[in-house]
Amino acid sequence: MIQNDAATRQLLLARLAQSRAEVQALLDPPIPPAGSASESGDRGGEFPRSRTMRALLSSKGLGTAGALIGGLLLARPALAMRLLRMVPAGAVGKLLLVKAMQAFKTYRESR
Repeated sequence: MIQNDAATRQLLLARLAQSRAEVQALLDPPIPPAGSASESGDRGGEFPRSRTMRALLSSKGLGTAGALIGGLLLARPALAMRLLRMVPAGAVGKLLLVKAMQAFKTYRESR
């Protein structure tokens, strides 16, 4: 009985390791071509470095985040307010201020 449990456990651990490897392969970024600058992970000081943050800060990402927040506010306002209290207001304020200044600078340069 104990041997059967140990064998089952080893089989489950092997399947778990295999599925973790498959998920990791799906989530890892594609391997860059040899000799490229991003091969070493150096993005030349580009901010943000995280793929998730870059996606969120793009125009499509901001639109998607805004739509999600709006939907949450309409569907469950109490939960939205509770989540809003957890967001660091200073960091969000700085981010919005930087975005506004960039937009203003672009507007002035285009005139």
